[in-house]
Amino acid sequence: MYSRAPFIFFVLILVLIGLGSIYYRHVEMGVPLTAGEQIEIWQIEAQLEFTGNDAAVNAKLTLPTDINYTLLDETTASPAYGVHVLRDELKAEVIWSKRRVQGKQTLYYKASYKKAVNPGTEPAAQGSPELEVWPEPYQGSAQILLDDAFNKSGNQATLVLQLLDLLNSDHQHMAMLLSKYSKSEVLVQLMTMAEMPAMLVRGLVLEGGRRNQQLIPLIKAFINDAWQIINVDSATTLNDLPILVWQQDSPSLFDVEGGRNSKIFFSISKSSQSGLLEANRLINRDDVIDFGLYHLPIDQQNLFRGILLLPIGALVVVFLRVIIGLKCSGTFMPILIATSFIQTELVNGVIGFLLIVSIGLVIRSYLSHLNLLLVSRISAVVIVVIGIIILFTVLAFRLGLTEALTISFFPMIIMAWTIERMSILWEEEGGKEVLIQGGGSLIVAVIAYLMMDNVLIRHWAFNFLGVHCLIMAVILLMGQYTGYRLLELRRFKPMAED
Repeated sequence: MYSRAPFIFFVLILVLIGLGSIYYRHVEMGVPLTAGEQIEIWQIEAQLEFTGNDAAVNAKLTLPTDINYTLLDETTASPAYGVHVLRDELKAEVIWSKRRVQGKQTLYYKASYKKAVNPGTEPAAQGSPELEVWPEPYQGSAQILLDDAFNKSGNQATLVLQLLDLLNSDHQHMAMLLSKYSKSEVLVQLMTMAEMPAMLVRGLVLEGGRRNQQLIPLIKAFINDAWQIINVDSATTLNDLPILVWQQDSPSLFDVEGGRNSKIFFSISKSSQSGLLEANRLINRDDVIDFGLYHLPIDQQNLFRGILLLPIGALVVVFLRVIIGLKCSGTFMPILIATSFIQTELVNGVIGFLLIVSIGLVIRSYLSHLNLLLVSRISAVVIVVIGIIILFTVLAFRLGLTEALTISFFPMIIMAWTIERMSILWEEEGGKEVLIQGGGSLIVAVIAYLMMDNVLIRHWAFNFLGVHCLIMAVILLMGQYTGYRLLELRRFKPMAED
């Protein structure tokens, strides 16, 4: 007895491979699911200025390590300086060095960032944060404020809201704390006392067209099992705003040894670029496993753009023949005709197909009276098809019908075989059967063309090769179908009427 288990297992393997490949290309490599999708690119320029002391200079700029943003590229403009960009799992920095520097100096660091497709989750805070005890009476005032906020809150989120309200109130204990500490330092201290991990960070609010910007002080706090960014001045959380955390757990932003009067300014611009183009930049990275075709030469890419549409046409043919029950002249002839329609456009292709087949059938009927052998007859039909195409092309050019010139894209051998099969069918079954099978072939070719010419389908077929595993799985499942075709059910119409 035949077991279907190996077949089902094979189909499931194809589905898993297809879905896994699509997931990897989209989530890990950032390939967009739709054609023409644009992504926001933030271009940030840091302008660093200092005055040299006529000595050796080592200037160090701390770079951001925000997991929510992906670094696309970075450049430096620093004539006659040695430049080193150092990155590890904990920190990132760029160092400029020069043996002797005197006078005013200007250095530039430029970087492009995009929102991370799959940023992951930042490690949760472990244990209770270390508390720095302030001298009295400040520590006592902080405890009074915390007790007041705690009694008016029900959870961590509302406790933070109460602390922010107190921070911007005229409470006498808050006034005492703010006389010595900044708002950010006070809030971090109060949250640490409440055993909520919090730290001082500095970041950039990403807005296009901004110049001469400075990093703003922010609070990064672990609230309700997630890290959140808080702006103390506006007393709000900023999780919905694009904020690049630039400085975290770092003693300084810009250090200069051998210089003085150091300053730093930031400029921000925003642009949109093709998401597909940016995703394909990952191909050159050694740590990325690529399942795409963009590393191939351009001519090979263009070749595969057409070849990878054939499985789409095959799926259409199998569905319309096995499930619907349409009759065609030739098994996969409609796919090749559909690919020709892509070059000729649909209307021109349909007209050209009908003209070639009609005239070919007339000439083939004459050849049948010559009692030729099959090989000779087919060869003669091929030459006739070539002659018909040349004739229509010349006439179209003479009449100025440039759209009709694309008729030369029809596959000549396939057209010759189609004419031969229809001619034999005419002789054996009659003209009605020729119209049924010829019309069915044309309908299948048109539907396949509409599917193969769809922008979204073409995008998926070329950029997500796992789709073809899914197509094969569906074709295999339809290949096991042994029930009635939908068009065959009309035979039971008289029974339904009775």
